[in-house]
This record gives sequence, C-alpha cells and structure tokens, in this order.
Amino acid sequence: MQKLSFLSFIVLLLFVVQCQSKPKAQRETKKEEGKIAMKLMSPAFEEGGMIPAKFTCDGEDVSPALSWEGVPAGTQSFALIADDPDAPMGTWVHWVMYNIPDTTRHLDEAVPVVEKLPDGSLQGINDFRKIGYGGPCPPSGVHRYYFKLYALDAKLKLPAGSTKAE
Repeated sequence: MQKLSFLSFIVLLLFVVQCQSKPKAQRETKKEEGKIAMKLMSPAFEEGGMIPAKFTCDGEDVSPALSWEGVPAGTQSFALIADDPDAPMGTWVHWVMYNIPDTTRHLDEAVPVVEKLPDGSLQGINDFRKIGYGGPCPPSGVHRYYFKLYALDAKLKLPAGSTKAE
C-alpha cells in the first residue's frame, strides 16, 4: 500500500456496478507503522461489491451514505472525489465535494444537488457537467468506482462548482 502523508489521507473504496444490495462497504488506510489511520464506510454496499441500482442512473441516482473514522490530528477540512478509472475516454468523475467541515464524520444518503450545503461544504461539477453526485451509468463492461476521502490541513480556496482538475 502506498505511503500516506500525515495531512492527506486517501481512502479508496472499490465498487463494481450492478443492481444488487450488499451490507457494508469499508476500506482502511494504514499508516507506515501499520496502525489504522482512517476508515471510509458505506452501509449501502461492500468494498468490491455491487452498487445498488438506487445509486445509479438506473435508479434514483442519489449519493450513498458515507461515514468515516480515525481522522488524523490537524485536519481542517475534507475533500471527496468519486470516480471511475475504467471509463472509455479516461477516468470519469462522478462526485466532487470539498471544504467538508473537520467535525463532519458522515454524509447522509441523497446529499442535495446544490453548490453549497448548509454546513458550508461545497460541491463541484462532475463529468456529467452537473453539480453534485452523478451515479454510475457506464457503457457495457465491468467498472470500478473509487470513493477517495482526503483529510486536509486547510480549506480549499476554490469557489463552489469547481472541477476535480481545479
């Protein structure tokens, strides 16, 4: 597993798109010493499991609930990126969210599709050219989906509606 810096921890969840419910997704990132650093989980599906239709374009296309623990000291905000590295034209971005308050430990299912949430979190533009979450809607074949949570030592100085590249 790649080495992680003290201030930026990446938690990857790997999911395969199919329309079937599974219990709980969970991925742990380990520090160099082998101790658990941060854990990102979803009650909607297991790591490596299938994403239920509810969270895809075949269903309600709402974001799954996510929660995390083991936040490193000094965290000032979080950023979340969900993407598909198996898209035909290169990595496809499904969700960009940033300046999530440092006290936040979960996102409810169906995060509103707005640029700025009541807690100050900002959502960016995904590759569907829309604000917020855009669920899996791939062409044929198996696709992997990574939900990456970053613990940051500052808030990002980006306006609402920014892209992953920004």
